[in-house]
Amino acid sequence: MSKEAFFISEFSSKHIGDDGAVIGDFVYSKDLFCEDIHFKRSWMSLEQIAQKSMLVNISDAIAMNAKPKWALIGVVMPKHFTYEQLRELSTGFQNVAQTYGVEIIGGDTTAGEKLMISITIIAKRPSKVLYRSGAKYGDLVAFTGTLGHSYKELTRLLRGGHIGKDSRFMKPALRADFLYKVAKHLNAGMDISDGLSKDLSRLLKASGNLGLHVKHKMPKRTLCSGEEYEMLFTFDARKKAIIKRIAKQRRTPITIVGQVARKHYVCRCKEHHF
Repeated sequence: MSKEAFFISEFSSKHIGDDGAVIGDFVYSKDLFCEDIHFKRSWMSLEQIAQKSMLVNISDAIAMNAKPKWALIGVVMPKHFTYEQLRELSTGFQNVAQTYGVEIIGGDTTAGEKLMISITIIAKRPSKVLYRSGAKYGDLVAFTGTLGHSYKELTRLLRGGHIGKDSRFMKPALRADFLYKVAKHLNAGMDISDGLSKDLSRLLKASGNLGLHVKHKMPKRTLCSGEEYEMLFTFDARKKAIIKRIAKQRRTPITIVGQVARKHYVCRCKEHHF
């Protein structure tokens, strides 16, 4: 068991275990975005850092078919930051918030050695919440877009190279239009933040320790590429034509990776967390 999994297991709330916690009429989610863990300052401008921190948090709400409405932002600010640098951060937060109709309603700040961002998203609960735990035996398993670009881009950055400002690692493209349209036909779903294989293992475990009959083998860069923020989802095989039609309408490529089976699925990728 990883330290992350151990720490989470210390808390017994039934609301823990999904992209967000569904309580009453709202869905609550939180993610951290920390310097030298999720990014390096030499890779991204402060505006880009703030934008990505908002995007990856909003992704959690979208993954549950919820509409993000409000955000609380906590920032540990390096003491040497200038007012202009703080303005860059706030611009990044506000640009993404406005794009997705999110109001920033408060938070907290403190001084520190490195830049660290914590965002809580409060979303409106939809008529159908898309949980990780809804996959059923015989469901088809699919993901949106293409996977592997973020892994490739991160490798380039770690080797001292450069990537474009609109690259996947810098600015993940969320699939809100597709997800909101297709959600009523899906049984389970989540966003891909830690790699297809790792997140698939989480979804199948949450759905009753199910497994996967793989349709075709995929390379490591596809299975293990984190920071993608594409959607992973399952659906009744009889709805395949409907799902494909919606994907075409929303110009969203989808790949069917296999079918849910009665066997244990094991993630073969290295843990992204401590």
